[in-house]
Amino acid sequence: MAGFSLKTSWLAVRDRAPGEVADALGLHDREVLDWATGTDRAYGYGVYVAAPVSGWTLAHGRLHVPADFDATQPAFPEWLRELSQRLGEVQFFATERVPDYHAWARARDGELLRAYCWIGQQGEVPLFIGDPTADEIELGIGTRGIEAGTESWSDDEWTAWSATTPSEFDVMAMAGRWSIDPNRIDDDAVTATGIYGLPPSVSHASRNDNPR
Repeated sequence: MAGFSLKTSWLAVRDRAPGEVADALGLHDREVLDWATGTDRAYGYGVYVAAPVSGWTLAHGRLHVPADFDATQPAFPEWLRELSQRLGEVQFFATERVPDYHAWARARDGELLRAYCWIGQQGEVPLFIGDPTADEIELGIGTRGIEAGTESWSDDEWTAWSATTPSEFDVMAMAGRWSIDPNRIDDDAVTATGIYGLPPSVSHASRNDNPR
C-alpha cells in the first residue's frame, strides 16, 4: 500500500533535504527506500523521511514511534521547538481514529507558534498553545480549549464547543492549508528515494511490526 494519510503522524519541514531531517531526528540503521516501501514500513515502526514534495520534506512515523511524535507527551512542545531551531519551519500533524486523537502544531526558528491536540475518547484538549490561526478559524476547528465554568453550561453551549473539535479529515485539511496534505500526493509521481531509519528510542529488538 503506497502513501499515507490517516492513523499516523508526520512532520512537514520546509526546504530541507531528507538527510538534514534524518540527522535532526537522530535516525540510525538507515536505509534508502522508495516512497511506497518507506511509508508502508513506517506504519509499523521507525520513521521514513521522503524526498521533498512541492518544497516540503515529510517525515512519517506512526503514533508513539518515537514517543516525541505524540503531542500528549509533556516533552513534545520543547522537542518541536528544538527541531525548528535546527531546521527552520517544522509542522506536526497526527490523527488516530480509535482514541479520536487529532493534533497539529507549527514551529519556526525555535518558536512554537501554535499547537493543538484533541483526545475525543477522554474529552480532553491536552495541548493548546498560541492563538488559533486564520485557517483554524475559517474551518471552525481547534479554536477552543478547556474553558472555565463548563459545569454550568447548557446543552447548546456544549454543542457549540463540541462543534470546534476536529475529525481526522480536519487534520488533513489543516495540513493542506499549512503545507501539504499527504492524502493528495500522487504516489506515482514521487519517484525519488527517501531515508528510512529508527529514532534513538527504538531498536530493531524492540520494534513494533503491527501493520496499519
